[in-house]
Amino acid sequence: MKQKQLFYNSELNETTKLFSFSKDESRHIVKVLRKSTGDPLTITNGVGWIFEAEIIVPNHNKCVVEIQKSKYIHPKNYSVHLAVSPTKLNDRYEWFLEKVTEIGVTKITPVISHNSERKIIKSERFKKIIQSATKQSLNPYLPSLNPAVTFSKFLKIPQKGKTYIAHCAGGEKHPFKDHIEAGKSVTILIGPEGGFSSEEISTAIKNNYIPVSLGSSRLRTETAAIVACHTIQLCNE
Repeated sequence: MKQKQLFYNSELNETTKLFSFSKDESRHIVKVLRKSTGDPLTITNGVGWIFEAEIIVPNHNKCVVEIQKSKYIHPKNYSVHLAVSPTKLNDRYEWFLEKVTEIGVTKITPVISHNSERKIIKSERFKKIIQSATKQSLNPYLPSLNPAVTFSKFLKIPQKGKTYIAHCAGGEKHPFKDHIEAGKSVTILIGPEGGFSSEEISTAIKNNYIPVSLGSSRLRTETAAIVACHTIQLCNE
């Protein structure tokens, strides 16, 4: 049995009848996957629509398909927003992006905090990783990647649902899993390798961010973000 594949293009909508892929995608479909006239393809536009299409021109420079039918998948009744400090090594952040996309994150914001060793992110590469993971996980919704923002600016941005800050410093913290309510949107801040500063934690709490723990182990930034995302999903099963 062949594994189902999902293709992505943001230009598609429910009125589209004919569509041509980019040169790179066309080459992949025709040369690598060896698709030909009459072969079916499944495509999403990343905002809930799934399109069943059929190849009518299998050209490796411009593969043209005809949309046979489309279906809208309603979004979940909650959103998952991960505000995660960039890791020192880019490949760790890329791994995190891939995994939380597979799990079901809605939005990601790189947050530059006091102890962040990396201040600049490769947003275009990150978006490609998210897109690839979206297709791999057969998800009709493409997670959004916000521009990097400083910790202080992030706190000023209104967030949907309940807000949390995960940290390893002392003081009162609540088990994250005990605070999640099914069907409620969540935003959670995850700090860099050096953790959030005491001032950042205090400021976040003053801005109605609930301090939480993700368990008894000390987790890397990327691991903590994946644990948080998975915990939210499990509580909504």
